[in-house]
Amino acid sequence: MEKTSLTALADEQLAVARQAPAGRAAHTIHGGHDHMLRQTVIALLAGRELAEHESPGEATLQVLRGHVRLTAGEETWDGGAGDHVTIPPTRHALAAVDDSAVLLTAAGQAFRATSP
Repeated sequence: MEKTSLTALADEQLAVARQAPAGRAAHTIHGGHDHMLRQTVIALLAGRELAEHESPGEATLQVLRGHVRLTAGEETWDGGAGDHVTIPPTRHALAAVDDSAVLLTAAGQAFRATSP
């Protein structure tokens, strides 16, 4: 059994983001190419964003710290610490209103290992 403190990891990734030129950092705590499920803590400094991108498949976002804005087409969702949202299966962007850390959970074919 593997245990992780999301609180500590959010703080660590925010510290890394504060030193990074792009103002962001990420650490995958579970998953990868041989798993169906991937969970990643993403830290973004205020005013930074993950530009519009394709959906990773079935995914949710939980705000661990700060305030973020998820935009998908004409829809916008604002979330603060403790809030949770299902990411629409369309192109979307994520912006940090304040220094923020989120937990992205994604599941799908993209993360499974391929057989030769």
